[in-house]
Amino acid sequence: MIPDFDLVVIGSGPGGYVCAIKAAQLGLKVACIEGQKSPGGTCLNVGCIPSKALLHASEAYHESTQNFSKMGIEIETPKVNWSQMLKYKNEMIAQNTQGIELLFKKNKIKHIVGWAKIISPTSIKVGKQLISASNIVIATGSKPSPFTGATPDGKIIVDSTGALNLQEIPKKLIVIGGGVIGLEMSSVFNRIGTEVTVIEYLDHIAVGMDKEISKSFLRILKKQGMNFIFNSAVNNIKVKDNIALIDYLSRSNSTKSTLSANVVLIATGRRPFTDGLGLEDINVATNNTGQIIVNEKLQTNHPNIFAIGDVTTGPMLAHKAEDEGIAVAEQLAGQESLLNYNLVPSVIYTSPEVSSVGKTEQELKDEQIEFKVGKFSFMGNGRAKVNFSSDGFVKILADKKSDKILGAHIIGPGAGDIIHEICVAMEFGASTEDIARTCHAHPTVSEAVREAALACLD
Repeated sequence: MIPDFDLVVIGSGPGGYVCAIKAAQLGLKVACIEGQKSPGGTCLNVGCIPSKALLHASEAYHESTQNFSKMGIEIETPKVNWSQMLKYKNEMIAQNTQGIELLFKKNKIKHIVGWAKIISPTSIKVGKQLISASNIVIATGSKPSPFTGATPDGKIIVDSTGALNLQEIPKKLIVIGGGVIGLEMSSVFNRIGTEVTVIEYLDHIAVGMDKEISKSFLRILKKQGMNFIFNSAVNNIKVKDNIALIDYLSRSNSTKSTLSANVVLIATGRRPFTDGLGLEDINVATNNTGQIIVNEKLQTNHPNIFAIGDVTTGPMLAHKAEDEGIAVAEQLAGQESLLNYNLVPSVIYTSPEVSSVGKTEQELKDEQIEFKVGKFSFMGNGRAKVNFSSDGFVKILADKKSDKILGAHIIGPGAGDIIHEICVAMEFGASTEDIARTCHAHPTVSEAVREAALACLD
């Protein structure tokens, strides 16, 4: 019996839709199943895109209130129209999701709306419809991790999705968790007038970040008006008279305290979203955190079932999922593919942005690799100064003997964009001298990368 499709992709987030499109372009007959009405997954609908829309809007508001007058631009005092800001965010979501629908049509991909359940290694049920496939890719992404102290109600106690849809700007916001999501949403509301306090279980923000960058980042965020409580565990949240009461315990001295806020954002991480997928029925192997176990070819213990993105191990990043989706599509088309997880960049889209690729200083020390450090502050960058964005620096780590670039960490203007110069350099095994000898346009913020490379060469 001939299967209905060469490939069925379950999930239409960045990993899923990219995998489906690439496979179709390589000649495979492809279907993509999505439980939600709109394609794009968490990233396009309730994650990357809407949060960046609000970050951009709040940064524009900050510029108008803080820097316009310095440049000789005189306007009436700007006001935040929150409902219009949400409308702008929703329009951006719609434009992006419609773009995916058009790409599906263009590449003759069957878009099936409904919740999938894998019945066997070659068959999937969606409602009453039974679909057969030679290969299956699980790209169902992640969802917010549950919090034992409270359940989000979407109004006063919210997760990341609820924070993007609040109907009014809260006067006071408590954010539980100092990771990427918590810091980005804190940044949005802090800029538009909310009193923001972040409660973090550990003694620093953004776990896994270069420690020097983390300290500098914290100083900048505090200067912007955000408050932080470290080494503290939130154990209960209750709502009384439309006010949230947050009980937390200091891990340093066991002191119990309570804070009140109009809204509490629970940003304590995400977990794989595999509910109702039927993995246990066909014995797909998972680890103790619910992530699907795959080999270097992204195959599960069923060779024709693959898993990519947030449902597997590794950083929960859209671009990591995209690259994995492309790799699977190429393999199914008989091509070779290669993934270098050491070269997956990470970005925090606050202002200033924070980005990194490769190893941190601590990782190199733990691996007993001798390295050198080159740094350059944006205070010395002319373009950053005239743009009122001179906070931060570029740090490049290189092998002490060979000068090969091992990692880079940036906090400053456009950090999420200029990190890619170093990603490309590392992909080709470049040295800091290679970057230092490459002519950079002046004046640009990316000159700071060249200066940091020069600093590695003394």
